[in-house]
Amino acid sequence: MTIARPESRAYRAIAWLVRHLMFAVARYEWSGGENFPASGGFIAAANHATELDALTFVHFLFDHGHEPRILAKRGLFTTPVLGSLLRATRMIPVDRGSADAGHSLDVARHEIGEGSCVAIFPEGTITRDPDLWPMEGKTGLARIALSTRTPVIPVAQWGAGALLPRYGRLLRPFPRKRVQMHAGPAVDLSDLYDRPQDTATLREATTRVMNAITAELAKLRGEEAPAARFDLRKHPEYRKKQTTYPPVERP
Repeated sequence: MTIARPESRAYRAIAWLVRHLMFAVARYEWSGGENFPASGGFIAAANHATELDALTFVHFLFDHGHEPRILAKRGLFTTPVLGSLLRATRMIPVDRGSADAGHSLDVARHEIGEGSCVAIFPEGTITRDPDLWPMEGKTGLARIALSTRTPVIPVAQWGAGALLPRYGRLLRPFPRKRVQMHAGPAVDLSDLYDRPQDTATLREATTRVMNAITAELAKLRGEEAPAARFDLRKHPEYRKKQTTYPPVERP
């Protein structure tokens, strides 16, 4: 396994610090690295169950030789310390629900064209599923993947919630927690490339990616995934951050 070698000194310094901190608190079990493309740009798509997922996701990619550009909400870029780190590592801000929302997709396409790995949480936010399974995804990833015809690698991760629970404020670093990461084979979207990018096509591509992530996550958890994914559009009461999630009737 060969770690990435960014040209940016700032990226290298931040990566050195983050890698050492994460190795100190996480006992990683990594697999599936052979599924990452040997060259050229690609999309890595992962499930999202805690705020710490971004660090474990980027760490996994970085130590497999890729310098990821992760799509993150614009608000994170304005925070005093985190914002500076995100800008220094050339992460991609996303303006949700605004006229500028499409700009982040254009930046992602450019980065892929330059041979970069673009890292995305297709759900767009931390899952609201009561049992932490992936929710229905948003179509931004599909728009990028179908327009660039680039490989989409599904990544499942599990265990970071033991370090920092969903919406938790207190990190639990000791003892070191088991964090599993697995990259699956690229999702086949080739039959969708020449279709019009209408709602049906975008939803089909998104569903295939979410199915692949969920299947890999089920293997890590050793459990059977729900027959239907939680859909935030059908449960608007779960849009707010909550620390407890009572059982709900699944769609």
